[in-house]
Amino acid sequence: MNKPLYNFFTADHRRIESLFDKATENPNEIDVELYHQFRTGLLKHIKMEEKILFPAAQKANNNVPLPLQPKLRLDHGALTALMVVPPTPDVIKVIRHIMEKHDLLEEEPGGMYDVCEKLTEAETQNLLEQLQNTTEVPVHPHNKADFALQAAKNALSRAGFDFDLIAK
Repeated sequence: MNKPLYNFFTADHRRIESLFDKATENPNEIDVELYHQFRTGLLKHIKMEEKILFPAAQKANNNVPLPLQPKLRLDHGALTALMVVPPTPDVIKVIRHIMEKHDLLEEEPGGMYDVCEKLTEAETQNLLEQLQNTTEVPVHPHNKADFALQAAKNALSRAGFDFDLIAK
């Protein structure tokens, strides 16, 4: 079966992962420019899912949220919160862990992308055009305050992740 939306999003996952891997090759010396590209790329990817793909699929599903939507939304919140804090070795380890688990839920057979692809089949071209025209999400400098890391830990907890356990 032809899967243009699946292919679009999985290719973007690989692009984002590649930026992340290159930027964090040495966790003690982050490539700041590549990490910035990773941050903006990840946030744009989340925006495309939350503002275009998931709403279109929900609309096609008689406006009923898809079963994975709440979990993926919590993961998006956790990843977004991690984009606020500086990329320490622990933060990098946690981001990598969450992205691996999260991407699997979207990419596996019968996962979110397969479900969305089937539900939105009639409007694939329109969705691809919207996705290709999505603008980047502006980012602020990293917030080094303790409360920012605590807020990220709280967001992770809501999504079912334990920052300190993953960072060990």
